Amino acid sequence: DSAAGEPATTPAKTLHPPMGLFDNVRRDVPAGIVVFLVALPLCLGIAQASGAPLFSGLIAGVVGGVVVGFLSRSALSVSGPAAGLAVIVAASIADLGMPAFLLALVLAGAIQFALGSLRLGVIAHYFPNAVIKGMLASIGVLIVLKQIPHAIGYDADYEGDESFMEQDGHTTFTAIGDAFGAMTLGSVVISLACLALYGIWPRLQRGVLAQVPTPLAVIIVGGLIATFLPMLWSAGALSAEHLVALPSFGSFGDVTAALTTPDWARITDLGVWSVAGTLAIVASLETLLSLEAVDRLDPLRRISPPNRELLAQGAGNMLSGLIGGLPVTSVIVRSSANVQAGGVSRLSTIVHGLFLATGVLFGASLLNHVPLAALAIVLIMIGWKLSPPSLWKAMWRAGMSQFVPFVVTILAVVLSDLLTGTLIGLAVGIAFAIRQQQANAVVYVQDGGVNLIRINKDLTFLNKAELKEILVSIVNDSHVIIDRRLVDFIDDDIEELILEFEQGAEARGIVVEIDLSARDLERRAALAPTHP
Repeated sequence: DSAAGEPATTPAKTLHPPMGLFDNVRRDVPAGIVVFLVALPLCLGIAQASGAPLFSGLIAGVVGGVVVGFLSRSALSVSGPAAGLAVIVAASIADLGMPAFLLALVLAGAIQFALGSLRLGVIAHYFPNAVIKGMLASIGVLIVLKQIPHAIGYDADYEGDESFMEQDGHTTFTAIGDAFGAMTLGSVVISLACLALYGIWPRLQRGVLAQVPTPLAVIIVGGLIATFLPMLWSAGALSAEHLVALPSFGSFGDVTAALTTPDWARITDLGVWSVAGTLAIVASLETLLSLEAVDRLDPLRRISPPNRELLAQGAGNMLSGLIGGLPVTSVIVRSSANVQAGGVSRLSTIVHGLFLATGVLFGASLLNHVPLAALAIVLIMIGWKLSPPSLWKAMWRAGMSQFVPFVVTILAVVLSDLLTGTLIGLAVGIAFAIRQQQANAVVYVQDGGVNLIRINKDLTFLNKAELKEILVSIVNDSHVIIDRRLVDFIDDDIEELILEFEQGAEARGIVVEIDLSARDLERRAALAPTHP
């Protein structure tokens, strides 16, 4: 639409492209390449943080792209190793060893497959909109905060980290302060050039260049600057720590020799099963949350089937465990990159996985010239678009019941991690939903000596305090009418409170009149004999 920078007269075929797997190759292949370049350092960084071989991260990326991408029915979701699982994985590998951990991963995948078969993926639909929007915005804020150090050449923290407390003892905020005291000039030049290109490239997209998404152009130009800048300015040279560091394999045989297999002899180990259960639950929750969020980013507003996604993720994790990979989940950062690079169908996800696979064999020497600063700018732009000021304004205009859970989710995610923060946001969202649902449930009107208590909504124990306060305030020698004809349900706590009031009313000279349905009469008769 015109708000997104497209002409108002965009042809219908552009607004609603065909949905076959190979119907949008011109858009899906370049988007897949962008996702591949973004995913590559993330796969390596998450493997490093997990205490696993770097190759394990690449395996997970390939499986998440090709296998999960093929089996899933989500058009834009991209799967791979998730930073949210890094702490669990690192502790599990340290405790069990890599082969036994891989067995736990295979079992976790089987559990996920069972959850999908039992159609338990619908849990994703029970997260409030404000929390999902807050989760997306929090990822945007987190990406920007985490990538600022990489953009200026401070690469002490691994790519893909989402935790507030970093491995080197810094926090998300203190790392930024340290970064400005240890900038790398070459990285700063590359970042400034890439930022400028974000403004220039859309104006140059004519003819063949129209098929090159801005993020891909930025990464290519960043790589060229990193290669040729030292020839013109020696201070602009980048050391290896500021570049992608893809392991090099001489042949396919070297790749197969690096594969690790599960330790099946520990199938009866309760520790293995405990890790399997933990991985299955956490990975499933992260996947379902990401899936719900990515559907909101889809310009075509397609809805992904969550049960099918659990089946796909389960199959992917079983295969990843069998060949030495890390756990895979649907991940928002890569999925957001896919959306913003123009991906339309699952082909872009599959292409990203195929490029990861071929890059390991044939592209290490070329890919290792890509500067992390250029990738940081791409990610910063993704983060900015996930949390624009317009979103904050819209949530503010929606009222406190939307804005507070939204902001709490953002703060909780930034100060903890994705899953913990989202669950905190969910708790706040539920509290506001209950408060809103129970608003004006009981209306009290006093006219002379007549007190009218009208119950407008079904009551639970949550309304007990409000109703008790009203009943206590009624003076002696008055007339009380309790009108409950509009409701179908009043739970036992409320029923007993009203019975208590009735039983004490005669001694206070209060006349109580209750308008009841036949069903209510039966319930009250059942409660009265047991009431002291």
